[in-house]
Amino acid sequence: MNVVFIIPTGIGCSIGGHAGDATPAAKLIASVCDKIILHPNVVNASDINEMPENALYVEGSILDRFLFGMTRLQQVQSNKILVVVNKATPALVNAVNAARSTIGIQATMMALDTPLAMSGWVEDDRATGEVTGLRAAIDQLQDTEGYDAVALITPIRVHPDTVLEYFRSTGCSVNPWGGIEAFVSRSIADAISKPVAHAPEEDSSAEVAPALAKLLYNEVVDRRKAAEVSAEFYIHCILKGLHRAPRPSSWGISRESVMCLVTPSMCFGRPHEACLSAGIPVIAVRENITALRVEEHPDFLYVENYLEAAGLIACMNAGVNPQMVRSPAPVTKRG
Repeated sequence: MNVVFIIPTGIGCSIGGHAGDATPAAKLIASVCDKIILHPNVVNASDINEMPENALYVEGSILDRFLFGMTRLQQVQSNKILVVVNKATPALVNAVNAARSTIGIQATMMALDTPLAMSGWVEDDRATGEVTGLRAAIDQLQDTEGYDAVALITPIRVHPDTVLEYFRSTGCSVNPWGGIEAFVSRSIADAISKPVAHAPEEDSSAEVAPALAKLLYNEVVDRRKAAEVSAEFYIHCILKGLHRAPRPSSWGISRESVMCLVTPSMCFGRPHEACLSAGIPVIAVRENITALRVEEHPDFLYVENYLEAAGLIACMNAGVNPQMVRSPAPVTKRG
């Protein structure tokens, strides 16, 4: 059976809320199921993507539709990736060519007629932001043919003080880029019904670049954020993920094959709602806290950590009542 594994974007998850730092947990869960269905935020780590071999890389809006039974997931051998940029600079062309030469992807580049202007910040413990040029980008993509997936690579303007505060924090900090990235990816995926992932092109503005350069060369950051300051470009994770990302389809893997959803505790959204309505168990991991203050849901199965989550899934696979592998086991009730 298959497991859906999510780390919501932009809410400061202590595991997976930074730069691909939920990958070890995803690998563990992948070892006890047939397919692990995850969204890009779980494994995206700038130039690094170490997602498990049995992973299906599914954008958030497509994942929601899948869990609500509105689409299936068609597995593919490869996708023709359209790399969408504001400007095809030599540095970006080199980065895409590096992925073509090592991953073996099919990729072409397209510059937007109207550049996307994105900015991000943190408000009320959530990442948010704003964008201009989105409607024009969607129109241009709808008028373009010959591609199966979109890798969107554009800058996101974040105030340098916010950037430094995020990287210097060692606690449960909210990634300020995540909210607007998720919104733009979801909006485009909804419009074109194809896999979409966004990677932020490095902000080279005179306001931000000096702060980033000082941080990059002179400070050690939280290990969960190290991938971001170790990379010059942030695109290879999404190109690897999109290479074989399943496509929404009328046939393929259905939600009926989903054994459970694994989620951080202290959050609730459309994936949780969809699973509860379909009778799919939701396993919530208490150790993976968020910046939100969401109370425990009475219908969730709570475990302390991902080690326990893997054990619970193994019990489900084996048809073993998890209470019977602990002591004391419940007493048999007589009628």
